[in-house]
Amino acid sequence: GNTTKALTKGYAMVSAGLAGFLLFQAYFDRVLLFQGREGELFSVNLVCPEVLIGGILAIMMVFLFSSWGLRSVGGAASKIIEEVRRQIKADPGIMARTSRPDYKKAVDITTGAALKGMIAPGLLPVLLPVVIGVTFRFIPGYNAPMAVGAFLMVGTFAAILMASFMNNGGGAWDNAKKYIEDGQLRDEEGKVILKGSFIHAAAVAGDTAGDPLKDTVGPSLHIVAKLIATVTLVLCPLWII
Repeated sequence: GNTTKALTKGYAMVSAGLAGFLLFQAYFDRVLLFQGREGELFSVNLVCPEVLIGGILAIMMVFLFSSWGLRSVGGAASKIIEEVRRQIKADPGIMARTSRPDYKKAVDITTGAALKGMIAPGLLPVLLPVVIGVTFRFIPGYNAPMAVGAFLMVGTFAAILMASFMNNGGGAWDNAKKYIEDGQLRDEEGKVILKGSFIHAAAVAGDTAGDPLKDTVGPSLHIVAKLIATVTLVLCPLWII
């Protein structure tokens, strides 16, 4: 199952990158159409300040989105731990298996934390290209479509690369623990490394960090790559006309 899931994430990542590149060209075609230059070649000057600013903001957006996503996972996990401890303390029969825990409360906490935790990360790729485009539109001497185009191009590259790192790195950390627990890892003397060892404890810590990487932030960055392309394509009249 994990192998199949890892493969499908690779396919999803490639499809997100392809969609982003296609929408990137569609964005520039739309810009030329609104400017009355249909059929011309749109070029991006890499030495322009607005291009550099747009690219830097795109990279910052990817890292900030990843940070917020991981933080929301940690916050939800902390709330679940607090609720479990509260229920065990209030009802000792849960540990004795004589009473039933309140599963609904735990599910409600998880659902609420998941929805609230993704509000800010979800708004970030939607609002940031609009803010960049509208800001540079009203600054004399700067090319707003070019700034947003740089944001789109660099943001797509950064999101795909970060998603690749998180999908593969998180999957490797997750499977490292399974590899040890399966008795496949041996030390220098040829002895099998078992559960309870320091190496296994390190693998468990890696698995704890790897799960949100490969299951939360990594797949979410696929959506970010498509979302920034869609937003810039649909809302580009705001900073062109």
